Parts: sequence; C-alpha cells; structure tokens
Amino acid sequence: MNQLLLIGAGRSSSALVDYLKAHADDLNLQIKVADFSLKLAAEKVQDFERATAIKFDVNDSIQLNQEVGAADLVISMLPAHMHLPVAQSCVKHKKSLLTASYVSKGIKSLEEDAKAAGVMILMEMGLDPGIDHMSAKKEIDQIISNGGVIHSFKSFTGGLVAPESDNNPWNYKFTWNPRNVVLAGQGDVKFIRNGRYKYIPYHSLFKRIEEVTVEGYGDFEAYSNRDSLSYREHYDLQDIPTIFRGTLRRQGFCEAWDSFVQLGMTSDAYQVEDLGDLTWRDFLNAYLVYDKDKSVEEKLAAFLKVPLDHVILKKIEWLGLFKRERIGMDSGTPAQVLQKLLESKWSLEPHDKDMIVMQHQFEYSVDQKRQSLTSSLVVKGDDAKNTSMAKTVGLPLAIATRLFFENKINLTGVHIPTIPELYTPILKELDSYGVKFTSSINQLN
Repeated sequence: MNQLLLIGAGRSSSALVDYLKAHADDLNLQIKVADFSLKLAAEKVQDFERATAIKFDVNDSIQLNQEVGAADLVISMLPAHMHLPVAQSCVKHKKSLLTASYVSKGIKSLEEDAKAAGVMILMEMGLDPGIDHMSAKKEIDQIISNGGVIHSFKSFTGGLVAPESDNNPWNYKFTWNPRNVVLAGQGDVKFIRNGRYKYIPYHSLFKRIEEVTVEGYGDFEAYSNRDSLSYREHYDLQDIPTIFRGTLRRQGFCEAWDSFVQLGMTSDAYQVEDLGDLTWRDFLNAYLVYDKDKSVEEKLAAFLKVPLDHVILKKIEWLGLFKRERIGMDSGTPAQVLQKLLESKWSLEPHDKDMIVMQHQFEYSVDQKRQSLTSSLVVKGDDAKNTSMAKTVGLPLAIATRLFFENKINLTGVHIPTIPELYTPILKELDSYGVKFTSSINQLN
C-alpha cells in the first residue's frame, strides 16, 4: 500500500484531500493527515477508511523523522518558512516532497543532496506559484516552437470575491492568509520594461498600477509583485525586453490601500504603545498630526489631500476606523492591529463565493509579424469552505501526487512545474475541473 503523509490541514487543503480520497482506491493509497490541530486534521479525514488524522508538530524532530520515514511521499501545506526541516527530513529518508510554496534558498541548497538520494522536491505546485508557471510556460514553448520571438510577457493573478458576493465598498474579501495581504509589497520590487530595469519602493507601490481587462468580468488594476526578473530564468526568457508580474484587485482598491501605507499602519516593525487602552479612532489618530481644533476626519483628509466626502474616507469609515470602540488587543504591531480590523470586515460569509482571476499577456513576432496573445482564467468557488483558492492551490498538488504514484514523474532534485512532463498532463486534467484558460490572438502590425 502507498503511504502518503499530508502535513497541514488548513483551508487550502480541502480540494486536495477530496481528490486524494476519490483516487485512494485506484492508487492503493493510505492517507495520513497531520496538523498541529488534531481537530482540523480530523475534519479533513472524517470517516474515510483510507485516511487517518494525527496531531503533528513540525518542530518535534523525532516525530517529523518518524512520520516522514514511514511515508512513500510527503506533501507539505505548512507555511513557507516551515518547509525546510520537512525537506531535509525527506532527503535524509529518501522520500519525495511536494509543496505549493516558492523555492527558498535553503531548499535550493538541497539540490545535489536530493539528486544523490534519488528523490524529487517539487515546489511551486499551487496557483501562484504553480498554475501560473504551467500555463505561461505552455504558451511560451508553443510560441517558440512556431518560430516566434517573445518581446513582452506580463502575468497577473488575484484572489478576489466573486461579483455576486461583492457587497462592500472595497470590492475585496480575504481568500488567503490575511497577514500576507496586509504585508504585501514590503520587499524589493523589480522588473524590466522595454529593456530598462525598473524598481518600485514600497511607498510608491500602490500608486504605480497596471490596468487589466478580463472579458466578461470587467476592469481590474494590478500592483507589481516583488521580483519579476527571476522569471526570466524560470521561463528561459533571459533576453526578453519586458517582463512584469502583478497582483490583481478591483479598480480603486490600490488608491485606498495606499492610505494605510502612507500612514504607516502596515508596519510590522514595532509594538503599538498602550494598545489595550486605545479605540480604533485613537489608533488612527496616533498616525495624524496633533491639532486640538480639527477632527480625526479632517486631519485624515488633509493628510491624504482629499475632500471630506472622498471615496477613500468613506471606505475607511466603513471599516470602522473612526469608531470610539476599544480595539480589544493588549499588544500588537500596527500591521497586526490593522489585520484584526480587516478580518472583522473582509471575511467570507458562509455562502460567499471567491474568485480567482489570472491573465497572461504576450507580445511576440513570427516571420516579422507582430502579434499579441492574451490568455485568461476565471474560477469561482462554491462557498466559503469550497473556495476557488483551495481548488486552484490543491488540485495541481493532487494531480501531481497521482502522477507520482502512477510512476509518470521521473525527476530527482529540486523542480518547479515548467517542463512539459509536468505541465501537459496537469493542465489537461485541470481543464476537466473547470480550471480552463481562454485565449485570443491579435495582429499588432
């Protein structure tokens, strides 16, 4: 019997577990779901006879090595910073590993050891990174095989709320880790446009946006992801003049979010003083100039250089930052305080549907004829539990798991899914689950 160890039973693992259950008999699979919360693990297992749930602590090296050693394949759905000890244990016990997270420097350093152990560490097998790699590389390989030369590649992804569940002025709800949303963009942002390198500091990130239109779903805006330049190597586009990756939001979001950036409320660098005594209004006022005659609303409008009836102030008022209610935290950074507020307002209701939107934009030439190709993906969730985020993160991992146990993946070392051996069968099966791209080609000259 094939033994699968799944570490992490959070919200993004639901579609993964459902798929594994559906294929457990065919793959002769025994699934062990391990999580620090036994309750979460048990919820995923339920009464399925081929699955068991255990309480698991990745920091317990004895338990980690024991469970990895007993498995034939390990899937880690842990937070990204926890993958390294799992990967090290997998190499030690000669077990392959799948994750949806980016390849870190620590895991990249295991490349030769993994090859020597004859095991595969397959990373970036989720949505973004994951489906973005596979769908983009498929188009890139097709263009090049037809004699094309790619001049520009832009890629955008967003985890959003579906239009039918969009009922707040921010046109946004959390579909992923709220902390990551609050801290988004606080790294080095760099890309290349028309052969010139470009850099965006954090304080300007949400001012310099791209406009994106998706047929049938309207207009969006995108702020730049951290490092677009590394994708030149991933996609074998070292000499491309333009490459840019961005995160999608509905129009108007970035301008309003920038107000928090400029105020300093997204900082995670220090603790807010006397937090237990503060109201939301006090918290906001702490970031504004002292003026005994002006209200908090007036001071904020002056700081943002907008009128009192501006849409940004209305969005901030809707969040509750002008209220004289206690925050209810004894300690925390500004970012943690802001996150608490946003989670109370931006969480999905039980019947809400989320929505994944992805779009690739290529400009290329074939026989000196310039063309553009736009490839778009929209996936909606069913409700707050069965989300499109869980579906698009979990299914690529699940399909790769099936291919592994069917001996259809023969790789060693550290990999991401940018080769036909991986992206061709996975994209084909994703299509059958409604994760399907639509493409259009236009002549530019």
